[in-house]
Amino acid sequence: MRRRSFVIGTGSMLLAGKTTVSFADNRSLITRPIPSSGENLPVMGMGSSRTFDVPINENNLATLGEVMSRFIAGGGSLVDTSPMYGAAEAVLGEVISRLPKQPALFAATKVWADGEEEGIRQMRNSSKLMRIPVFDLMQIHNLRDWKVQLPTLKRWKEEGRIRYLGITTSHQRNHAGMEEVMKSEPLDFVQFSYNIIDRQAEQRLLPLAADRGIATLINRPFQRGKLFDKVGGKPLPSLAMELGCESWAQFFLKFIIGHPAVTCLIPATAKVHHMEDNMGANFGIVPDAGIREEMVKLFQSL
Repeated sequence: MRRRSFVIGTGSMLLAGKTTVSFADNRSLITRPIPSSGENLPVMGMGSSRTFDVPINENNLATLGEVMSRFIAGGGSLVDTSPMYGAAEAVLGEVISRLPKQPALFAATKVWADGEEEGIRQMRNSSKLMRIPVFDLMQIHNLRDWKVQLPTLKRWKEEGRIRYLGITTSHQRNHAGMEEVMKSEPLDFVQFSYNIIDRQAEQRLLPLAADRGIATLINRPFQRGKLFDKVGGKPLPSLAMELGCESWAQFFLKFIIGHPAVTCLIPATAKVHHMEDNMGANFGIVPDAGIREEMVKLFQSL
């Protein structure tokens, strides 16, 4: 791998050869705009699938409260959940209410129901559980009954009950259906899986989101832990360190952040040290297309 020379400043990070890495400053918060409004979001958000689906007791609340505190301290804003995640909404509501200073979070949840009345009932219940009168983002989870739920979301947005609306999937089998909605409906957000080994979204979803002016939330950035299975025990390569990464987790997150159509990532964790590690990717260098190609080749060579 060729040797690089870095120039620190406010424009770009220059590398020997033809490749450049865009950045503002080694500790600058990386943000991306929501295309439909221009509102900026930090690129690192937080998911809650599995991690916040726990009994509400003092031990769990204390641990997850510290996780939330580290997320906020690391510049995080967007918190994503769903009624599908068991107790997650209720636990999040309790955790947030116990914080000594109420944070300015960007609250996102989902509707996962069949029928208009059940969808409305569920969204009202989510508001009650999370103690949030107006959600920043309401999404149709895994496209479930989207033709019925979307008119309600549009109406709620017009009435000021939600600020943004979107759709989600975690499965490639739903990509065609997601494309259909993206092409035909005025969406603010889409959410899907994307990481250094699952790059299917690069083919159509990410380019379509950029073309249609739709923000993207990225779930499963670590492929549910499979990425770490491959790198277990292996030292960080020089490229990772040159990108400012202090761990493999940050390397994987920076790869995703480097795609210009990515708005925000939502890794989920219930461990304080993992949250601190994840939030390290919220700052500094953003790899460009050339560097991202090198990252893929490096990972494939392990």
